[in-house]
Amino acid sequence: MRRVNIKVRVDNLAEFEKRMKEIELEFEPTLYQHDRVYVPRGYKRGMSLPRLVMRTEMKTVDKPAKYKLILKRHIEDSGIEITDRSEVRDYSEIVNMIHQLGFVLASEVSRRRRRIVLGETSRIYLDKVDKLPGYYVKIETALDEDDKVSEVMEDLQRTLKLFHLSKKEISHESYFEMIQKNDIIDNNK
Repeated sequence: MRRVNIKVRVDNLAEFEKRMKEIELEFEPTLYQHDRVYVPRGYKRGMSLPRLVMRTEMKTVDKPAKYKLILKRHIEDSGIEITDRSEVRDYSEIVNMIHQLGFVLASEVSRRRRRIVLGETSRIYLDKVDKLPGYYVKIETALDEDDKVSEVMEDLQRTLKLFHLSKKEISHESYFEMIQKNDIIDNNK
């Protein structure tokens, strides 16, 4: 599936949540997600290479976890992210396959995620990511064949304004890249 998304850090969570209530948008209950992000050897940002993510997802501790294999590939010059996912029954077998394909573990990302579903193609996520300060809002839209990426991006940026969030704060890095950058900064202190 081809998607376009934007992500922005929320400076004032209380104000953001108040704004969401004012426009009558309500988040679903919290999901707990843990991602192990695998990249090909020699991976560098901007190369449009795929990433494989093994996701563990739980709604509550008294229910069994779900496991998903997710392929993500950001096509740098287009702004499009290709995402495919499939549920997994045998976590360790799939991880072994990932290693056999030559992918290496790049990072682990744990988060608490709340979601709003907008129609069939759009989602809003509010994420609290371990190892990163604050909260992040991610707005994601699946593309149809006829959609122009620039128009969809403009629409997403208008949506940010509706939430009183600034497009100046948009982050183009994935969570795993942000965590890696923070780890480097922390290790240099």
